[in-house]
Amino acid sequence: MKTELAVVPLEIVEHCIYVIRGQRVMFDADLARFYGVTTFNLNKAVVRNLDRFPDDFAFQLSAAETRSLIFQIGISKRGRGGTRKPARVFTEQGVAMLASVLHSPRAVAVSVAVVRAFVRLRELLASNKELANKLAEFEKRLVGHDTAILNLFAAIKAMLADPPGPKRLIGFNRDGEKR
Repeated sequence: MKTELAVVPLEIVEHCIYVIRGQRVMFDADLARFYGVTTFNLNKAVVRNLDRFPDDFAFQLSAAETRSLIFQIGISKRGRGGTRKPARVFTEQGVAMLASVLHSPRAVAVSVAVVRAFVRLRELLASNKELANKLAEFEKRLVGHDTAILNLFAAIKAMLADPPGPKRLIGFNRDGEKR
């Protein structure tokens, strides 16, 4: 079983996770490659078991989404070796369900690796949010300090500046009289 997990390194799986419609998903073609089956056979198994794949587990991309992805991630156009149908994408729950549809030890091992990648990504995003929140809090504190420091410099500059109006002369004039 461990040798099967080594077939799909976690780093490779992580690079195949995309955000579409606000959900982290993986493409059918990537999953088929990991499972060692054709995309056609993977989708055929899903269609045979559609009741196991509600819309929050798997969904097919619209034509507009497919056109957009042709440019963004390098999906080839139809007629140039591209897919004939819009891609089907799977959420983390859909990937877990694929293991029960594709009956093989490799399918189970790959599903475990993919779910681990989703979990790791979720943990990274959570730690980044925590770091972003701490940074925002720090910035808020600095803004108050910056204002206080600027006010202090303004006060010092005001004390060093010449007072407005005529200067009062100190000392004696040439005739010896006090000014």
